[in-house]
Amino acid sequence: MKPVDLARKLRREAAFEPAALDRGKAVLMAAIRQEIEPTRGQTIVPQVPYENVSAALSFLERAFGFREIPTARLVSADGGKSGGIESQYISVYVDEVDAHYQRAVAAGARIANELRTQAQWGHRTYEALDPEGHRWRFHQLLREPRSEQRRRPGQN
Repeated sequence: MKPVDLARKLRREAAFEPAALDRGKAVLMAAIRQEIEPTRGQTIVPQVPYENVSAALSFLERAFGFREIPTARLVSADGGKSGGIESQYISVYVDEVDAHYQRAVAAGARIANELRTQAQWGHRTYEALDPEGHRWRFHQLLREPRSEQRRRPGQN
């Protein structure tokens, strides 16, 4: 219900029962916040081929803390073997990359590149391989890099 419609409803109810206004304030404020707060930006949904989808999901949940959002799963004509070792990688930003790394190691993730701080890019990162060889890069943003720090050597 839109905030204006909710306010009208509360006004009508409050005419008969003044306590209704107090009860409805939180609902009205939530409706207003929902309408004025910016919406989330674009979402990327990577599709990574796996031969054993169930085992992959189990590992990704244990090691990286992901959860599946139920959608249609696609199966390729060759039975899921269209991927391959490091056929692509996915970058994921997390709040606490050190704790994330420890969780992945404890779950048996193969670490491709150890934790390191990349000051020029303003983040701390590591890379891991899942059981079927897909490369995952996990980053924690430490600060926004300055534009001159992002330039590669030799660039103006």
